[in-house]
Amino acid sequence: MRAPEFWYRDAGREAAPMLRLLLTPASWAWAAVGRRRLRRAAPWAAPMPVVCVGNAVVGGGGKTPVARAVRAWFMTRGVRAATLSRGHGGRLYGPVQVDAARHDAGAVGDEPLMLSADGPAFIARDRVAGARAAAEAGVKVLVMDDGHQNPSLHKDLSILVFDAGRGIGNGQVIPAGPLREPVDAALARADAVIAVHARLPEPDSLWSTRGGRPDWLSAWRGPVLDLHYVPLDLPPPGPVVAFAGLARPEKVHETLRGAGVELVDLVPFPDHHVWRESDLQEMDRLARAHGARLLTTEKDAARLPAAWRPRVHVLRIEARPCDPAALDALLAPVLAPGLARQGDGQGHRVPAALIADA
Repeated sequence: MRAPEFWYRDAGREAAPMLRLLLTPASWAWAAVGRRRLRRAAPWAAPMPVVCVGNAVVGGGGKTPVARAVRAWFMTRGVRAATLSRGHGGRLYGPVQVDAARHDAGAVGDEPLMLSADGPAFIARDRVAGARAAAEAGVKVLVMDDGHQNPSLHKDLSILVFDAGRGIGNGQVIPAGPLREPVDAALARADAVIAVHARLPEPDSLWSTRGGRPDWLSAWRGPVLDLHYVPLDLPPPGPVVAFAGLARPEKVHETLRGAGVELVDLVPFPDHHVWRESDLQEMDRLARAHGARLLTTEKDAARLPAAWRPRVHVLRIEARPCDPAALDALLAPVLAPGLARQGDGQGHRVPAALIADA
């Protein structure tokens, strides 16, 4: 499924104002259901700190690479950290620890399979059951990949991730816009905001500076961090045809171009697209026509049939902080023993060291 174009079109140029108007009552209903669900929740407190990496927008925010980077931050400090995902696109309900030797994307979803490549990864439709399973496996810090709107599990630190190139689109709630809930409501439950850039941003586009913030974030008083994608395992020199089933495949274009890759074509597919033999044969014909190498993302490679994996170059990316000290300051309090926390009135604890003006 691809996001409707009018979700991300500037209001002044919007070609479907009547459609958005017709969908607005449904947006009100969606937001009301979400508010009631959050209000009635009684979050379960896990025996380990829980860091939630979520977003306010449907798809394409960049939360999975950020969750991976957050988990890596703890692991490099000798802490057994694991991710917990819902397992979107997989048939297993969990809780289960993902094992690439036993599971494929059809079982656990492409993103959890990708996350399992360099650290412990769990899936569970029931997040509480997933947290219990992780605790039994000796996990000391749990990093939720998505779940900002899921109130079942108590969060010690809530991070909202935004795609710096898209922001919140037209600012409307589903189905009139891309927001899962009103952005002010999402920010009210967040401890920090992270903007993800497709490549190293120019200083004047950093959200962490007041001048670089979008208008809807101008009143935010909490920490704002900028992360950028760094491409790993770049292909050898020469022409490349890329294909990607992502919510915003343009990010692949920006990242590859920024790395100096000779990209002759990028073919977009819907997010989490299940590759058919006909899709891959067409990509192969296109690459041959250009005398080019085929390339796809690590997430997309998780869904490739085994016979095609040797034929497609896999691009891995890493989300790195523009200011590593800012990420240290954000995450270090999670490990502080006896850290005093204060409630925000919504069953959510906020590390005291994070309550500061950005």
